[in-house]
Amino acid sequence: MRTSRLIFSSLILTVFLAMTAFAQADVPAKIALVDTESFYAQTGGINRIANGYKSLETEFKKDITDLETMAKRLQALQIEVQNLQKPGPVPVKPEAIQVKVEEGQKLQREYAFKQEDVKKRYESREGAIIGPILQDVGKSIGDFAKQKGFTLVMDSGRLFQAQILLYSQDTTDITKEFIQFYNARPAGSATTRPE
Repeated sequence: MRTSRLIFSSLILTVFLAMTAFAQADVPAKIALVDTESFYAQTGGINRIANGYKSLETEFKKDITDLETMAKRLQALQIEVQNLQKPGPVPVKPEAIQVKVEEGQKLQREYAFKQEDVKKRYESREGAIIGPILQDVGKSIGDFAKQKGFTLVMDSGRLFQAQILLYSQDTTDITKEFIQFYNARPAGSATTRPE
């Protein structure tokens, strides 16, 4: 009989503790949405990201100008070849046309090479300049979520694109509030979280 009471008491205690645990776990989740594409806006976005891209633009200005100059020269050569190929009062030697065609082909190869080189260097520098900022933004979203009591923060832009999120109330979008929070912080002030 004592054993039955002990088992019965243990069972009641276990049920009570389980109910208490479920009651505590029944706290509603507080969900927020952030549109990360807004972070990249030149005005109204995250200042450090905008400044990083301005820095990249300045750094690659000469390369971009060189590519634009080469593209204009290619267009001019193409028009020149087309004009030389048109029948006119003075016949043009095929060798003269071929020289221009070869010049255009050479310039086109140089342009493609330079374009690929600039693209690779730009992507490398973008990773070096913008990458750490994006890591800091990610950590700051965690800090902001904890401070505001959010249990889940999702990227609304990506969810809409993937057609996972079909509707949300404006009150769940914390993008502007987060951007203001982040822009007010000194650089690199996100707390580090254990990995």
